[in-house]
Amino acid sequence: MDNFVLGQTRLTTLDFIPSIRLYLADEVIPVWEKSERDAPPFWAFAWAGGQALARHLIDNPDLVRGKRVLDLASGSGLVAIAAAQCGAAEVIANEIDEYAIAAVSLNAQANDVQVRAHLGDLLEEEVDVDVVLAGDIFYSREMTQRMLSFLDRFDGELVLVGDPGRAYAPTSGFDRIAEYDVPVNSDLEDTQVKRTVILRAIPGLVRNTTLP
Repeated sequence: MDNFVLGQTRLTTLDFIPSIRLYLADEVIPVWEKSERDAPPFWAFAWAGGQALARHLIDNPDLVRGKRVLDLASGSGLVAIAAAQCGAAEVIANEIDEYAIAAVSLNAQANDVQVRAHLGDLLEEEVDVDVVLAGDIFYSREMTQRMLSFLDRFDGELVLVGDPGRAYAPTSGFDRIAEYDVPVNSDLEDTQVKRTVILRAIPGLVRNTTLP
């Protein structure tokens, strides 16, 4: 797994978050074609939602300092790494793709932080953490509904989501607490800058949220 990730990417410093380096693909099509028999290679790119959420943590480290953090649908591990850099007591990066798990581990090593990569679907499990983070999770109706059902269980914990205006982003149940103009790969997003919001779940209201 590590060799495949390293063969498709190069270590890149993020312009939007210079404190973080990730193994990222320079081009979209080659890595996508080589991954077509497996899960899509979301781990090979720094998506807008994750970049905005990571930036928000770096700017507001007290949100996670000393806390147990879950980064849901972690992808490259970008948000998990930001949480670790901010002094989180424990960081779990969850993914269902074994290549993403490899990418998370490689990226954590490249940034000299401790992140526990967890392979498996946590959406039906009980998870004991203080903070739940998720970047770019509202891209399909089915996934959004599953994610919201999971996030609804965290009434007393901080839940933050980075969303760049995906089609199924909820229209209620969350407060918009920040906005960022995030530089993105134009081959992925058809634009060079993506306006991205940070959403904070309102305790008790996520279950009643409405979708577009």
